[in-house]
Order: sequence, then C-alpha cells, then structure tokens
Amino acid sequence: MIQLALISEGVNTWPVYVAQTLGFWRDHGVSVAFSVTGSSIKQLDALKKGEFDIGFQQVDHVVRGVEQGFDLFILMSQSHAPELSLVVSADIAAVLDLKGKTIIVDDANTGYSLLLKKLFAERGLKPTDTLFKNVGGSQERFDAMKNKEGSACFINPPFDRNLLAGGFKRLGTSGQFFPSYPGPVAAARRSWAQSHREELIGFIRGFNAAYAWLQNPQHGSEALALLPSHLQMDPVAAQRILEKVYGQPRPVIAPKAVEEVVNLLWWVENKTTPQAKAEKYMDLSFLRDA
Repeated sequence: MIQLALISEGVNTWPVYVAQTLGFWRDHGVSVAFSVTGSSIKQLDALKKGEFDIGFQQVDHVVRGVEQGFDLFILMSQSHAPELSLVVSADIAAVLDLKGKTIIVDDANTGYSLLLKKLFAERGLKPTDTLFKNVGGSQERFDAMKNKEGSACFINPPFDRNLLAGGFKRLGTSGQFFPSYPGPVAAARRSWAQSHREELIGFIRGFNAAYAWLQNPQHGSEALALLPSHLQMDPVAAQRILEKVYGQPRPVIAPKAVEEVVNLLWWVENKTTPQAKAEKYMDLSFLRDA
C-alpha cells in the first residue's frame, strides 16, 4: 500500500480522485491511500520519517529537505502551477497598502510564501513591513481570511472565488506575477523508491492515466461528479477549470524550473553556499520507465 500525502485539496488533486475512484492505480498493480495533512511542514517532516511514501509538495520543500541531508527527490510533476489569487481585504488597493498588515500563509518560510516575499520586495515593502501568520493549507487560509485574521493571502480555486463573493478583492494572480514558476511535484525518498521501483512506476502510470482521462472532453460530466462535494465548487466554474487546466499538455518539471526555485530560496534565506545543479534534487528515471 502506497501512502500518499496531500497538503490540501483542490483542482490540482483531481487526478487523485479519478485514479482512486475509477481504479487506474489498481489497473497498474498498486494500492494507494491518501491523507490530507493541512501543513507543508508537517507533511515534509512525515515524508522524511517514512510516515508517507510519496508527497505532493512544492519544489522548494524538496530542495530544503535535501539541503538538510535527507534523501528526498523530485520524481515527476504533479500539476501545472496553480493560478493562486492574491486575495486582500476590501480596504487594500495595492501591494504597498499591506504595510503593517498580517499576511495569511501556509508557512512563512516555504512554498508560495517565498513568492510573496519576492513580490513584496519588488513592490517596495521591506521584510519588516508585514507579519506572516502561519495557518496551514487552503481550507485553513480560507477560514483565517473569513475570520479577519489577516489582510491578504495567496489562495487557489475554489477558495479564492468564495472569498471574492464575500467581499474580498483580488490584486492579481501568481501566474501574472511569476509566469515561469513551476507547480507542485511528487517527491519521495530515494531509498524507498529504489526498493519499491515497480510500485512507484505503477503509481506514475496510474496517475498519468487519470490525467489523460481528465483531458478527454467526453468525460467532462463524469469528471465533475468526481470532485469532492466539500470543495464547494460551482459546476460552471469547475467546468471552466477542467477545460483550462486539463486542456493543457501533461506538465513536466524541467531542470531550469528547479533552478529558478533554488535561486529564489537562496535569495530569501541569504544563503552564501554555492548553489547546486537541479540534478541534485530530481531523478526522472522512474517517470521515463513508466
């Protein structure tokens, strides 16, 4: 049984629901159980310890884990970079208006928080001008914004639209601010992958089959029915996302994209050690074999 970890749920985990419900993983000889951890830090720690076999993570999580001495690696892309909305309270008209405000994030030192720091610096905000508050995954950030615990957050569909419907505003999207930044990836421990090679290849094949199934327009109605009801996504919006996201080619993770993340991480953390090449953090041989 492969233990798969998800930080949060959304449209980028749609293939998981498809593969699990329609039996694509079973067809490729593997059983998969998935858990929603709600925290990138909690999930990465559990992945390091072997409590999960595969985790859907941001690239910087894997880079940081490797730099800490753990045998993690990127094995494939999970999805295209999500179009996260920079959602702000009604009194905010521009990024500079966030001076002195609290920013709701998963974790201030990982993931898309790094992009927010880069964006804020480019718009003239100093690191001390804002307070980043760690709350967890998409649902947790949504709840925190609704409860007025902060003035801004990066958040994915459908949570962004639900906040906008409640009176919040959008200053832009991650795709507009950082068009070449990669999306989440699948990561595992090298030791586990080597000793479970056939299972890992079966996992990749099942995931790819589910992704291909979503790309077939004939499956549109059935695909919409497979989205969990707790995501509270309007069917029209879900159909639009299905056509946009899964109308694109299957995403890939390239060395250049990994190195962009490494550059960002070194900038945010003021690292002085030499930067390694992308190959230190990735191994696509399992993907090629699949």
